[in-house]
Amino acid sequence: MTSTGTWPARPWTTAYAPGVPTDIPEVTESLVDMVDLSVRAHRRKTALVFFGARTTYGELGDRIARAAEGLRRLGVSAGDRVALVLPNSPQHVVAFYAILRLGAIVVEHNPLYTPRELRHQFEDHGAQVAIVWDKTADVVAELPSDARPHHVVAVDLTDELPLGKRIALRLPLRAARESRSKLTARPRSRRILSWRKVVDGRRLARRHPRPKVSDIALLQYTSGTTGDPKGAILTHGNLRANALQGRAWVPGLQEGEETFYGVLPLFHAYGLTLCLTFAMSIGAKLVLFPTFDVDLVVAAARSDPPTFLPAVPPVYDALARSAAQGAIDLSTIRFAISGAMSLPLSTVRRWEETTGGLLVEGYGMTETSPVALGNPIGPARRPGTVGVPFPGTDIRVVRLDDPSAEVEPGERGELLIRGPQVFAGYWRRPEETAGTLLPGGWLRTGDVVTVSDDGFVTIVDRIKELIITGGYNVAPHEVEETLEAHPDVRAAAVVGLRRPDGSEQVAAAIEVAEGRVFDAAALRDFCRAHLADYKIPRRIVQMDELPRSLVGKILRREVRDRMAAARGGASS
Repeated sequence: MTSTGTWPARPWTTAYAPGVPTDIPEVTESLVDMVDLSVRAHRRKTALVFFGARTTYGELGDRIARAAEGLRRLGVSAGDRVALVLPNSPQHVVAFYAILRLGAIVVEHNPLYTPRELRHQFEDHGAQVAIVWDKTADVVAELPSDARPHHVVAVDLTDELPLGKRIALRLPLRAARESRSKLTARPRSRRILSWRKVVDGRRLARRHPRPKVSDIALLQYTSGTTGDPKGAILTHGNLRANALQGRAWVPGLQEGEETFYGVLPLFHAYGLTLCLTFAMSIGAKLVLFPTFDVDLVVAAARSDPPTFLPAVPPVYDALARSAAQGAIDLSTIRFAISGAMSLPLSTVRRWEETTGGLLVEGYGMTETSPVALGNPIGPARRPGTVGVPFPGTDIRVVRLDDPSAEVEPGERGELLIRGPQVFAGYWRRPEETAGTLLPGGWLRTGDVVTVSDDGFVTIVDRIKELIITGGYNVAPHEVEETLEAHPDVRAAAVVGLRRPDGSEQVAAAIEVAEGRVFDAAALRDFCRAHLADYKIPRRIVQMDELPRSLVGKILRREVRDRMAAARGGASS
């Protein structure tokens, strides 16, 4: 490597599939311009499919314009934050682009977050308008005054579906609804507006100012490389660049002819870019699923066979098993991209034997919009690695104790990334931004890697102690604080235990408070009232004394090693 930290000739480009460029053009259009181009070019083609209900690109453009005007009448203007708390649905897509059309900033949220989790984020971003799933509307409307938005707009996902389809839609959402039952059984707050009324009006004036490429498009909350969830600032340019990079990476995609399956949640950076921006940028048909369910995918495939599937390994395994049983034909899927967690080689083999198509792994993080590296779509791919840098992306590998000093080729070090998709910083967190974004635009990933001479990257460890489960980041101390709020717990340490498939399980070790009794089931029930389901420890053990450093800091790595070695003791 050179003194500037880049390979001067980007040797990894020799592994690119034929037709993939080494760089992308300079981004000159916002996401609003991008979707408008697709609306004009593919007006009569299907943009969205939701339980059989179809929306053309022309209809999508019209709905975006009407929703933008409705939001403008609520007082939304350029630079305002508008919260989305929605499952995958046509309304989610419309609201996302309507907010951007006004020059406002989208803030995505998991609709199954608990009140405490939502409160932290609403206090931070200060959105005065929230567009939410009607099953969650009361939760948002009843946030404390310092976090509560002025307007809560409730969306009924079944609004535009025929009666029979409405019944079908409610079934896969039953589990999510039941998890909210205690919160939604109360009378509806008078502060809640109907999405139907907000969007049932005239179109936004064409002359209304449009956002610029450099404007903020999205605040995406992430635990980042350390600490509490914080808002990653992603500009129109960041997200548009990543869509262009994705398009360049898969040269076989055909404009206006592809069918993407939206099984990833749009409120997650991975699903947002691969489906909400990338799919729309090429005029694809996006089939939306409010939650992943094999039966739903099987039913949808009969009328709209998928050609492009971004997902996570458990989804590929479930669909491959279904195909092996003859329930679904997956041979139409030419391209499958896996991310958010490690991709086992067994999953790759099973998928490719079943479909005849390719399954390749990529790498990224919220701070890279999110994709930064990928395995080539072709014979040069290298299973077991996360691939090579995307077009226009550079990497460095530096010492773990000194990010200004590079390691020798092949040695372990922290991965740094630079490219047009790298975020602009953390919302109102200048110190954390400075610690993550280094001079020259280099992003510290917190991941320990090795890099081959030709640029293929292998993840070997993480500096950060985040736990990745089901594609989501879990900050250990957030779970620890919840456990330590229980009167039975004196101290807690939360770690990720590696599963055989490469994913992680949230696990906790606790010291029991004096005079109290260890009850793992009761602790899990306590966590369930305060945390999203994926953050709840699946395994809880009791330790007489947690390992600590000389200054009293709990040593999570040692806790993890003990739990992995023991697999016993007082546990659940």
